[in-house]
Amino acid sequence: MKIGVIGSGTMGSGIAQVAAQNGHLVYLIDTSQQALDKAKTNLSQTLNRLVDKEKITSEQAIQIGSSIQYSTDLNDLSPCGLVIEAIVENLTIKHELLKKLETVVSNDCVLASNTSSLSIASLGAVLNNSDRIIGIHFFNPAPIMPLVEIIPAVQTSELVLESITKLIQTWGKTGVICKDTPGFIVNRVARPFYGEALRIYEEGIADFATIDWAMTHFGGFKMGPFTLMDYIGNDVNYSVTESVFESFYFDPRFKPSFTQKRHKEAGYFGRKSGRGYYDYTEGVEWPMPNENEEIGILIFNRILAMLINEAIDAVLMQVGTTEAIDLAMTKGVNYPKGLLKWADEIGLPKVLEQLEELFSTYGEDRYRPNALLRKMVKEQKSFY
Repeated sequence: MKIGVIGSGTMGSGIAQVAAQNGHLVYLIDTSQQALDKAKTNLSQTLNRLVDKEKITSEQAIQIGSSIQYSTDLNDLSPCGLVIEAIVENLTIKHELLKKLETVVSNDCVLASNTSSLSIASLGAVLNNSDRIIGIHFFNPAPIMPLVEIIPAVQTSELVLESITKLIQTWGKTGVICKDTPGFIVNRVARPFYGEALRIYEEGIADFATIDWAMTHFGGFKMGPFTLMDYIGNDVNYSVTESVFESFYFDPRFKPSFTQKRHKEAGYFGRKSGRGYYDYTEGVEWPMPNENEEIGILIFNRILAMLINEAIDAVLMQVGTTEAIDLAMTKGVNYPKGLLKWADEIGLPKVLEQLEELFSTYGEDRYRPNALLRKMVKEQKSFY
């Protein structure tokens, strides 16, 4: 099957590389020839590095490189059986593209979006044949990160869902099927990792460095929330939070932070701008954390309880299965454990107790223990 990818940025190029490495002829489309040239150069450098590391042979590098055709013409996608768009997160622009695509490709070509925040149902609404739409959400960098969220819309046919699930599996990826709700699994469940860390900072409980230390030292997370937000980019991370908040009808669980908004407004995006929560100027020393164990454990327990509550809500609302949610968080954002497995280890009554204490202290809906958690504790059940 020939594969089309639209958008030659980091994500689009990565998806094209994955498809080419798995034996497909790929058409990588962009409106900008300059962007395509850059993507071609970057891919060549990536393949050379893989050869140097003996991950692939030089013959394989040549084969992969020659399997990608670069073009500015959408009509080149006419022979494709699957087209994945990875363009700007703007519903109007995506709608225009999908309507054009439908006039180019065959009736049985699957049209997919790599969107991380937009409704797949709304994307498919402009198509004459809307049962061909599906979400295929890769994580950056696509060739390395194993997780792919597969999101059927209410219109998506069972045949399309089955064929895409099998295809993602043949690409050596871990595919998880999730409901077409804001943030899907990962961007929904992960919100408290950032939001609660920001809230703890805003309350003056601890500074950025101390909160990061608590989550890496006690939780085993590879990065603390502020280091990770600087790595992702505060502009990107804030926009996702804002989008999820609005999409959930302003549910207070997803409320954005003024601290992050001010950093975004100041241009403190993180690593890419040289300044975020930390200063990345060469020679500047980062602040040292306050390694007080009592404070560290308090921070870790509070953020973890909020993450677990969100994961449990995703099970309650059938966003994904218990296994899919834990897989998504370990394979998509490298969490040290699946949150639901972690909840079992801590003990659901202990998690409930932590949340009830927060809810009693603040009286805010964001801390309300999930109904499924209450039910499982009452019935003495666990997730595994």
